[in-house]
Amino acid sequence: MAAKAAKAGNSNLNDSSRNKQDEFYTQLSLIESELKHYKEHFRGKVVLCNCDDPYESNFFKYFAINFNSIGLKKLIATCYATSPIVYTQLALFGDEVVIGQEPGKKKPYKIEIIEVTDENQDGRTDLADVEYLLRNKKNALTLLQGDGDFRSAECIELLKQADIVVTNPPFSLFRDYIGQLIEHGKGFLIIGNLNAVKYKEILPLFMTDKVWLGNNSGHYWFAVPDTYEEKATDFKIDENGQKWRRMGNICWFTNLDFEKRHEDMTLFREYSPDVYPTYDNYNAIEVSHTANIPCDYYGVIGVPITFMTRHNPEQFSIVGVLNSGTGNEYDYAKAVVNGKQLYARILIQRKHNESGASQ
Repeated sequence: MAAKAAKAGNSNLNDSSRNKQDEFYTQLSLIESELKHYKEHFRGKVVLCNCDDPYESNFFKYFAINFNSIGLKKLIATCYATSPIVYTQLALFGDEVVIGQEPGKKKPYKIEIIEVTDENQDGRTDLADVEYLLRNKKNALTLLQGDGDFRSAECIELLKQADIVVTNPPFSLFRDYIGQLIEHGKGFLIIGNLNAVKYKEILPLFMTDKVWLGNNSGHYWFAVPDTYEEKATDFKIDENGQKWRRMGNICWFTNLDFEKRHEDMTLFREYSPDVYPTYDNYNAIEVSHTANIPCDYYGVIGVPITFMTRHNPEQFSIVGVLNSGTGNEYDYAKAVVNGKQLYARILIQRKHNESGASQ
């Protein structure tokens, strides 16, 4: 196995028509730290990882290793034809996978796991057991007919089988990807950029409580292909020669409920017009830091997008966004205070209980 490929977790699909650098491989530690909050959602369910190179992917590895402890019914993983790491670790299956292919062309495939047992009797179930089961056909590794794109009819049929989708989709196709999940009514837990919250296709999903952010967010390191250029910042090469890039504002988008989401934010500031100015072009007050939301103000408030990582739907409603003021019926204006344009703001408002008192 190639040392570089061993670091890879998830390959974002590469759409040649976009000419974007869209492959970022997720570390297992990032997956483990988030998935531990949702284990009750997965028992008896079919999980699909449809932007992943099976067996190389850390998403696949996580669910294969934890197949029994989580209580999965089935795990399906698929890859895309032009992924730079496809086949880099599957020498085990190489002869079987490439039979019938044209020389120099890669064929995408899928892996379906329905059973993980301790076949080597070492007292635990791990990837060695999955490898054994694949060799003995108890589970299935088969070629796909198309290119493995999540939008293809073949992959949509796999999506229909799934209960929950977990992966790191291509950032440049994030709108299409999450739209497909909503259209098919699937549970999901996917990695994205926080700025996607303000997209005209996605903001209404947050406003109607169909999508929310997960537990963890921040700046994270992702392995990238060798072809990616070196950068002066947020870039490194490890001792194995693997390139890494650090991505900011990374978070998890989901519709799986979890306890932290319902925790009220503690508010202790008091409103004063001298401290909280009104926008020049929209009737709402500016709050530059989420921690400074006033406890005694019930009108519309503009807050940084990072507020969404602490949003409790029982405490606040999402009213819209101040971003460009165009292209979105909920994008009302640019955020301008005293003639100075600010970064985009999420518009929120405190909720009230049945007696009219604030919650």
